[in-house]
Amino acid sequence: MLLKRLFLLVWLLAALAMIAVGWQYHAPFSYEPVGPRAFPLLVLGMLVIGLIYLLIKPGHSEEEPIDGPTTLRVVLCVLVLLAFAMLFEPLGFIPSAAIAGIVMARLYGGRWLPSIIINGLLAIALYILFDRWLDVPLPLGILNGLEF
Repeated sequence: MLLKRLFLLVWLLAALAMIAVGWQYHAPFSYEPVGPRAFPLLVLGMLVIGLIYLLIKPGHSEEEPIDGPTTLRVVLCVLVLLAFAMLFEPLGFIPSAAIAGIVMARLYGGRWLPSIIINGLLAIALYILFDRWLDVPLPLGILNGLEF
């Protein structure tokens, strides 16, 4: 338990350091109304909140052992995220996000039909949120001929 909390504390300090560095960043030009630092700061802020919760959460004094299937799922999640990053430009945001979401849902026991429907709608909604409402341009990739 002590090692877990020390690990979380190191991550918390690293996230706070990244926030401090990111807060000072000012781009000489900006093609987005919110600027290039808003998204990383938002993600790091959510990471800090999650780490604080994990550090102070009550109970759970007994740790569950990490077994082979859990380790395999974690490795597969990292590979899915790497594939998402590599396919982001060529496929576009909507297909790559939907595929990554479907694979993640299936990894953790989701059924096919709900996984496809929910992740497809989520990818479209996130595209509209970022591209239309926040003016953060996202690539359409293979859907370039369609206009959202």
